[in-house]
Amino acid sequence: MDLNIKKIKELYKDKKYTSTIDVGLFIVLIFSFHFLYLGWQALNYFPIQDLINRLFDSASELLFNQSCWVLEHIFRIDIITHEHIIGVINCNETYSYVNVAPECTSLKQWLHWVFLMLLFPGPWKHKLWYIPLGLVIIEWVNVIRVVGITLCMIPFPGHFDFFHDYVFKTMFYLFIFIMWVIWVEKFLHKKEKIKN
Repeated sequence: MDLNIKKIKELYKDKKYTSTIDVGLFIVLIFSFHFLYLGWQALNYFPIQDLINRLFDSASELLFNQSCWVLEHIFRIDIITHEHIIGVINCNETYSYVNVAPECTSLKQWLHWVFLMLLFPGPWKHKLWYIPLGLVIIEWVNVIRVVGITLCMIPFPGHFDFFHDYVFKTMFYLFIFIMWVIWVEKFLHKKEKIKN
């Protein structure tokens, strides 16, 4: 075991393999957390299910309010709301609805980000501000996601699943990947680039 770790460290020092090892570690951490989260979710977030459920409720309320504000004040869209449902008039002159349920919150993505950044190498003095900044960015990406899905329901009322499952969910993880790339390029390997 120690021999394998030494080999990996030696490979990591070789500039030819650094990027490959970084991406490999990123993939392992992302998938590891995904399956850990699914297992924890199956256990109903034991032992802190009450706290997690309250967090889901508060986060969905915040996401709903932020999304409504952006739709009304930035896009000037007339919306109707009921509880956590946003309705817009679509191209068929009927209403399309987006339900901002507790599952819509970015809790999983927040935890993905924290897990990734805590376990990925890099200077802690930068992690202390970069992790919270990432959480704020992830929250606003989620607002963009809800607003984007709602706006897409105006011209494409029958395509909610496509926009929800493929376009905007992919966007979430694309932003996490971009923030990770910035971390690797600007903080993890910055000293090495200065030396070259």
